[in-house]
Amino acid sequence: MKTRIMIYVEDVDMSVAFWTDEFGAQVVARQTLNGGYQNVIVGISSEVELSIFPRDYIRIYSPEVAENVPSLMFFSKDFDKLHDELLDAGEITEVNGVLTFNFTDPEGNYFVVAKDVE
Repeated sequence: MKTRIMIYVEDVDMSVAFWTDEFGAQVVARQTLNGGYQNVIVGISSEVELSIFPRDYIRIYSPEVAENVPSLMFFSKDFDKLHDELLDAGEITEVNGVLTFNFTDPEGNYFVVAKDVE
């Protein structure tokens, strides 16, 4: 099963650059929306995609969710390497026996990475 998560941002190009540069995500599709807005879908893994929408577009067509930011936790087998490579990686902490750290995207949204032990 594939999961696609919608993220609403002020600057789509900056957000796409962040996910592709920092996580090696691949651009899967670009869609032109009403009003000439662009939606870009990036693949984080074979099972997870982020659908990055401009917040201005969402404010017009779905204003009730325009300011929502998902609280996402990613699991990584390359946890230590990822922590070392991410510029905004926070301190590694243990939460209920699981090592985690947070990071921010260019717009200041926080996300979490947990060590995948499987």
